[in-house]
Amino acid sequence: MAFENLGEKLQGVFKKLKGKGKLSEADVKEAMREVRLALLEADVNFRVVKEFVSGVTEKAVGSEVLEHLHPGQQVIKLVHEEMISLMGSTQSQLTFSSKPPTVYMMVGLQGAGKTTSSGKLAGLLRKQGKRPLLIACDVYRPAAIKQLQVFVSPHNIPVFEMGDKENPVTIAKKGLEFASENGHDVVLIDTAGRLQIDEEMMEELAQIRAIAKPQEILLVVDAMTGQDAVNVAKIFDEKIGLDGIIVSKLDSDTRGGASLSVKKVTGKPIKYASIGEKFDDIEEFHPDRMASRILGMGDVLTLIDKAQQAFDEKEAAALEKKFRENSLDLEDFLSQMQQIKKMGNIKDLIGMMPGVNQAALAGAEVDEKAMVHMEAIIQSMTPQERKTPEILTGSRKRRIAAGSGRSVPEVNRLLKQFEEMRKMLKGLTGGGMFGGGKKGKKGLMGKLGNLPFFQ
Repeated sequence: MAFENLGEKLQGVFKKLKGKGKLSEADVKEAMREVRLALLEADVNFRVVKEFVSGVTEKAVGSEVLEHLHPGQQVIKLVHEEMISLMGSTQSQLTFSSKPPTVYMMVGLQGAGKTTSSGKLAGLLRKQGKRPLLIACDVYRPAAIKQLQVFVSPHNIPVFEMGDKENPVTIAKKGLEFASENGHDVVLIDTAGRLQIDEEMMEELAQIRAIAKPQEILLVVDAMTGQDAVNVAKIFDEKIGLDGIIVSKLDSDTRGGASLSVKKVTGKPIKYASIGEKFDDIEEFHPDRMASRILGMGDVLTLIDKAQQAFDEKEAAALEKKFRENSLDLEDFLSQMQQIKKMGNIKDLIGMMPGVNQAALAGAEVDEKAMVHMEAIIQSMTPQERKTPEILTGSRKRRIAAGSGRSVPEVNRLLKQFEEMRKMLKGLTGGGMFGGGKKGKKGLMGKLGNLPFFQ
């Protein structure tokens, strides 16, 4: 999980602050020393850390904060606000050209995740109603073109390529002609990376830029490389100019400080975060949401976004109707599990819920296979058994256990969990499937943490 170690350390610092009824200037400075160490260990840029801690300390030691009824909470609020500011204050979206196709040029070092990020971004843009085309210009890395094709082919996103013998500038030119002729309104050029920045690489990128006239040049940086990611961003911006950054491998917690440093150091916004290896594991980067996650405040808005993408609207309405009528059956239970699986890693989803003990979650092992086992049990039932589980006798349970490769106690446990969920949802009224609009996050997704498969 992104920033797991950093989040745990910062939350530990704030727990001490909240435990004190009144804070002195010495208390604040001691807490800020610990915050400073935590940020440096996460590989946040030294100058950025110094400025961050200095800014929070200056505001926190003011009499207004120290004399507040809950000074500890006020300090946390200041850290939260400063962290949002550090990462860019507001979410920065892609821009589109007035005359299609809109061209995005993807750049970065070899191994940063540029090719997969290109494919993921193409998928995200298609969900927004665009017709993306990928142009494979990485002719130097062995099997780079094949990797791109294999990654996006199951999702029917076309890749324009001319093999690995043609000049990348020519490929980009021909690819853009193909896009115009075939009605593609968005083009992503996957350029070649190197193990290190060199003049030849930059000259080639400059030539592609001159031909393609990209709307935006997006740099993909590996969060695991720490300070190197920030240095790479600075050089790319100086040499060819950048419009935004995609941070890859943010699901790893090796260091991750790049995403806390890169905006402040380069002035370029982080637009997307790649949070896993799957095709859909990319999300818009919201500084306020990321700061809330790091500080253990949850991220309900991203959780709801994921739910809205995963849940079919008609299915959701039909399911909510069943909740109201208390007529939920195991077929619905199975459908709900499959929809939640689409939302991503379960442990990450739990981490987005406000009030979850992040330190406890850090050591917890979420068994993803448990949901697979539950699916197998339900799928081994007859349609009648799924609709009326009350008819499940001992002999039927033994047959289901044998058919699913599970045990009778597991079948009984699933039935018990199903009944518990039915009781929990019996009183669900109002709020809708995904919450009550802007004013309240009630409804089913507001109760997500109570569902049996999150326990």
